Amino acid sequence: MLQQLETHYEDALKQLETITSSDNLHDWEIQFLGRKGVITEMLRSTGKLPAEDRASFGKRANEIKNLLTDAHTQRAALIEQQELAADLEEGQIDISLPGRARPVGGLHPSTQTLRLYAHVWGEMGFQVFRSRDVETDEYNFQLLNFPPHHPAREMQDTFYTNKPDVILRTQTSPGQIRAMQELGDNGTKPIRVILPGMCYRHEQITARSEVQFHQVEGLAVGRNIRMTDLKGTIAEFARRMYGNDVQVRFRASYFPFTEPSMEVDAECFLCGGTGCRVCKYTGWLEISGAGMVHPNVLRNGGYDPSVWSGFAFGMGPERATMLKHGITDIRYFWGNDLRFLEQF
Repeated sequence: MLQQLETHYEDALKQLETITSSDNLHDWEIQFLGRKGVITEMLRSTGKLPAEDRASFGKRANEIKNLLTDAHTQRAALIEQQELAADLEEGQIDISLPGRARPVGGLHPSTQTLRLYAHVWGEMGFQVFRSRDVETDEYNFQLLNFPPHHPAREMQDTFYTNKPDVILRTQTSPGQIRAMQELGDNGTKPIRVILPGMCYRHEQITARSEVQFHQVEGLAVGRNIRMTDLKGTIAEFARRMYGNDVQVRFRASYFPFTEPSMEVDAECFLCGGTGCRVCKYTGWLEISGAGMVHPNVLRNGGYDPSVWSGFAFGMGPERATMLKHGITDIRYFWGNDLRFLEQF
């Protein structure tokens, strides 16, 4: 049996010298050194030998296994060098070809719409004013003409904190008060601002409602500002946003902080007003709520309503994005699903 072991050893070395590829080297390793390899099987048969022959056979079998393992390692290094040299010599590299582009992130669809809003309103003379997400009940409701127990408060399910009077804002409208107080110079300067930001409402999450969403509030305060100024401004925004030929209509509505108030619809930019699934076959899409700033709100912002007047509006970027792209579920915006986000 020892002679058989030596024969396998010599055969393994001869075969190893002829191997020139990694695949063949792997097959050689399995044949001789693998779990069911020739040398491994002979080592396992040591126990079948007479007791006086086991020690010498086992010693030689382990020596041969170690020698073949070292030879395999050396051959593997040589073959790796040869294959690399062959690749460098035979492979042609066209250095004029562009490199492989690395995947990069993109802007969130809501962010894209927010930036577009800021660009359009910026061209119309409105500056961006940032206000806080965590507000007081006073600014979120009372100063906006929502007295305690006012039924309009029930329209907005509010997130309250453990600290009395501190809430997550339900709308960007409290920024109106802060903008008037900070930019109005004690009610002596006109202002034109938009107030983009996140709002929070304790609502059931469905395909059409979320607990968080963006709003873009707008505010203009000056002397002799009229409803016609508001209507003209909104109509101009719609033209710049959705096309020069878009039609706009106004419907009476109610908001505690504006009087009079209205909803603004634009002709559906997908079907051109002929009616489609997105506009529910009406030909119109709601784009904004708006109105003349209530005298109480002007007064709370530091302006004398007998001298100053203004208008305000609010728009939803997520809603506009959903309408534009035919998105049917608002939950996609915050689900962090790359299959959705990478489409934009």
